[in-house]
Amino acid sequence: MKEPPAMRKSPNFPMLTGRESLVRLIGKRRRFLPNRHLLLSSASSLQSCLNLGADESGNIVSLEDGQGLSFPERKVKDSGGGVENGECVSKMPASDWVTCPVCGKKVRGGDYGVNLHLDTCLTRGTKRKLTQRTLLQLNFSPQSKVQVCPVELDLEQSTVYEVCNNPHEDSANGGHEVDTVENGDSLLLNGRARSFGSECQIARKVESASLSPKKMTRHFDIGVEDIFGTVVDTFIVGRKFSDEKELKLGMAISLLREPENVKDPSAIKVLSADSGCCLGYLPRSLAQYISPLVEKHCLSFEGSVTALPNHNHDIVPIQISCHGTILRGEGKHDDVDGIKCLWTSILQEVEAARKNPPSMTKYQQNFSLLIHEVLIRSSNLFTEDEKLFMESFTSLSDDSQRLFVRLYSRKGPWFRLSNISYLEISNALQAVNELSGKGYVIPFECAEGLQTDELMGILRVLTVKELREISCIPKKKGSQNSRKKDLIASALCSYRDGLCPVLPSMLLDKAGPCVKMSSRAETVFWRAERIFFLNGEQDLSTFLLVDLGAVKYPTYKCTISKQIFLSQSHLLDYEEAIEVAQLMDESLDGNDANQVLRCLKIADSCVDLPSENVSRSSISGSEAAFISCFTASWVYSKVILLGISFLERERRYPDAINLLKRLLDCFTSDGRRGYWTVRLSINLEHLGFLDESLSVAEDGLLDPWVRAGSRMALQKRVLRLGKPPRRWTIPRSFEITKWKIKEVHVQGRPLNCEMGKKSRFYGEDGEQWGVEQLALQYYANEGGCWSGVHTESGIWLTIFGLLMWDVIFSDVPNVFRTKFQTAPLDLETDSFYLARKGLIDTHLQSIHNGLAEEILITSWESHIGTACRGVNWDRHSLSELRAAVTCVGGPCLASLCRLLSQDYRSWSSGMPDLLLWRFHGEYRGEAKLVEVKGPNDRLSEQQRAWLFVLMECGFNAEVCKVMPPPP
Repeated sequence: MKEPPAMRKSPNFPMLTGRESLVRLIGKRRRFLPNRHLLLSSASSLQSCLNLGADESGNIVSLEDGQGLSFPERKVKDSGGGVENGECVSKMPASDWVTCPVCGKKVRGGDYGVNLHLDTCLTRGTKRKLTQRTLLQLNFSPQSKVQVCPVELDLEQSTVYEVCNNPHEDSANGGHEVDTVENGDSLLLNGRARSFGSECQIARKVESASLSPKKMTRHFDIGVEDIFGTVVDTFIVGRKFSDEKELKLGMAISLLREPENVKDPSAIKVLSADSGCCLGYLPRSLAQYISPLVEKHCLSFEGSVTALPNHNHDIVPIQISCHGTILRGEGKHDDVDGIKCLWTSILQEVEAARKNPPSMTKYQQNFSLLIHEVLIRSSNLFTEDEKLFMESFTSLSDDSQRLFVRLYSRKGPWFRLSNISYLEISNALQAVNELSGKGYVIPFECAEGLQTDELMGILRVLTVKELREISCIPKKKGSQNSRKKDLIASALCSYRDGLCPVLPSMLLDKAGPCVKMSSRAETVFWRAERIFFLNGEQDLSTFLLVDLGAVKYPTYKCTISKQIFLSQSHLLDYEEAIEVAQLMDESLDGNDANQVLRCLKIADSCVDLPSENVSRSSISGSEAAFISCFTASWVYSKVILLGISFLERERRYPDAINLLKRLLDCFTSDGRRGYWTVRLSINLEHLGFLDESLSVAEDGLLDPWVRAGSRMALQKRVLRLGKPPRRWTIPRSFEITKWKIKEVHVQGRPLNCEMGKKSRFYGEDGEQWGVEQLALQYYANEGGCWSGVHTESGIWLTIFGLLMWDVIFSDVPNVFRTKFQTAPLDLETDSFYLARKGLIDTHLQSIHNGLAEEILITSWESHIGTACRGVNWDRHSLSELRAAVTCVGGPCLASLCRLLSQDYRSWSSGMPDLLLWRFHGEYRGEAKLVEVKGPNDRLSEQQRAWLFVLMECGFNAEVCKVMPPPP
């Protein structure tokens, strides 16, 4: 049977628009989707403008029943109780929803979400419906209302607040520093919520290092005489770098600075005092304070080994003490206060290490930190049972904690116990039993009651050889070369057809004991990980990259006064939307057109969820722009956009038009409106509605959210569709479209000129080159002795990041929320410029006045190697960047940086291919930007928009067309 064109795989077919963005949003796919079956089964009852399905061949067809959805009007059908008051509620159990007594809308039954919704309704003056129940008649859940206290977090020294309502409790816990929290009506203590009144509201401040678990800060009152001779307990790490494997109890040691260490500039080696051999290193958290004492203040340390490890690579407990003298007013010893401050930090680190023993492996410690941070900052987003479950992780044995983190980080979902072997886990079987008893994992011990999905998971843990040995799998000709997935499919088919009912028992015999992550653990810790990182692209491996020194994140201050997710209801809606996004992605992978349409229907019906319609009156307009990216509606809009591309490929233009209108109606302030408007105008033209297509394009040009390339595309459409007699005049604002872009033609001997493939040419040296390299050769010789690079947007985003570093990482509330951000959350929104207008304008004036090169050098030397959005440290050298900045000049650079500051999202792509420069003397030069096109290429609207903007800013810009010689 011929494969339907909609689902045919072709390596040359372009990826659907929006697919890549959706994949980034999903991140690592979840093993278990708790709402999968509920979502897919309820899709048919949801209100949607779609009336499509897929036949047995995978072709998309219109459903016979209910042909009431027509173009161009969208008629809303009653789905029989699936929608109430225009709100989608059918996919949730009725018991989980209550009716608002003020506006009559359905909201989740949790008291926090209900109260928030009621507050909003009462604030905006919505009239209560007389037919609805009153507030006192509602049956609320017994959960306590939680208000998270505002916290200020510094990257290196983060601060959170634990609140208690007993003033005597503070002294019972060590007499720590006390601060008062005003106007609070709830508290957080050890990750749990407690309600309290307006009096006796006490907050206990808790300090923590950036990558270590929270610990209580002890204050030390020390004098200079206390520093020398004081014995400090610590340990040796990095034993794999040791030159001497044999250790003796009481072995004398000394410390040596290693400033050339590329992974840790503060590294301190631990040496044997007798042989001088390296025994390892001091912990990084301690070395950062001892290094200045050794290097700057010329103090020395010595000590001895106090215990021997069980294994060669284990940590080695040691004691060290400081020796030397401090002479006031003589050279490097005059900073007594600085020495005392460093020594205080050393004692605090030692105290923290004592309370958090180094027996924890690094990944185990990182996972504990993640749980702790989430429970402290976002306790209101979990139920009491979920919080208790997360807290129970710390009560597990070390082996159980390590094994769980190991399994959580692997793909799974099933794991054979015979294959579980880690050096740091002494008894894996005992750890599995403990995890199973606490509900973290589920063992495969009984063959009864296994579902098809579970059978598939267990089949995947078998090798190809073991699969072939299962007698009930049909043996076909050539089966010895069958792929693993074919053998699994054959086994499942035999089981479903009843040909092999004993398959589960045979799997148990063949695979042996197996375990998988429980759905409860998967759901809770996935949520915690998502809240911690706030994206799907980062996971526990991010900690590892930082620990290894592979990635260094910038320094900034986290000032958090408002939560991203206002309630658990918002978070659950967001999670559910991500589930639909993953189902959509899986459906496209599996060529399942029917499920693609189901996901699209769910997204269409839920794009304006009841909880999303609640006005965020407590959030300022500048913050709402980036916080909206953490809503269910925003996720559903990405699913719909991908579905629109799918429908357009199927030439289902009426359905695509309805969905585009839906997006434009629901998202009135969104940077994606330009693309949606262009597609709507194009699809209307496909159906022959030329007048409507022209009107859409003209209306789009009046939309302030239609920018850059999308605006240029709409102007082009208006000029083409608006010819007489439809329109007799051209708007004055279209004058820019008449500008002529300079063109240069370069001839080259083609290697290939096939449509759809990148053109290749023979260069002057006989080598094969792309059109960009051929253009660089031309400009370096007869084109004017230009130097330059093929970079597109790369070099400009790097220059922008370096020049605007202090602006990007300036102290703005709520835009930095984790320790692993490479840019503020509002960088791609209009609020980036508005929230920093004074700082940006002052900085741009300095660049305009000729200080760009100085700023560039300072930023490069201060932050080299630090991750920052858009900055590529490896692709461009400092000398290239300095040459580019010098030759471009201050006024043009300031204009470019202003453009990116005001609208980074619209202008961070589509820049010209080549940046060329040449010097006129030592400190003066000129630059040129060139867009290179091959024989079959033409300018995109985004590239055309960039060229016009650059010309407006005073840049020398042109197009270079590489053509084959005439016949």
